[in-house]
Amino acid sequence: MTTEKTSTRSDKAAAPSSTTPPAEPATADATAPAKAAKAPRVAAKAAKTAPEPPAVDEFGGLIGVGNARTIRAPWRTSSVARVRAAVVADSEARGVDDETVDEIAVVVSELVSNALRHAKPLHDNTVRVHWTERNGVVEVEVTDGGGHTSPKPRPQAVFAVSGRGLRIVRSFAHEWGVTEKKDSVTVWASLGGPSRRRA
Repeated sequence: MTTEKTSTRSDKAAAPSSTTPPAEPATADATAPAKAAKAPRVAAKAAKTAPEPPAVDEFGGLIGVGNARTIRAPWRTSSVARVRAAVVADSEARGVDDETVDEIAVVVSELVSNALRHAKPLHDNTVRVHWTERNGVVEVEVTDGGGHTSPKPRPQAVFAVSGRGLRIVRSFAHEWGVTEKKDSVTVWASLGGPSRRRA
């Protein structure tokens, strides 16, 4: 019996006495595939909801941004089409109705053409085109360095002053007029409604 007791004690002494629980086997994250599939959809949604930056015209201006725009176009005939395209694109971006946009295209072309044909450039060899839009009414100004003659508004008559005929402008514009300064002449026209100059 003594031998059996000694043997039993020896076996117990040899057995490990640590109480640390065995480590659990590593398991993969069951949500990983779902997260990976969701990531592209989240990125696509963020890209879709992010506002697109405003377009820029060839004169470097932001189309449809701000209350007013001004272009100083080179003093050459090719500027007529370029200025017309810029003003039309900006007016369309602001939601101006199609009929008024068509009138703007004609009037801008006429005013810039008249300036190039009958006047001299501004001091920096440009023609300045400025326009504003409010509630669908667009007011356009074209400024040159003046000439030998000045366009004079004559509301009751069909006119052409020394070749600076403005009959086309008169037929489309709701109102129009001329502002003369020492070194410049500005012809303005309001399209789509009355001018706010007297407001």
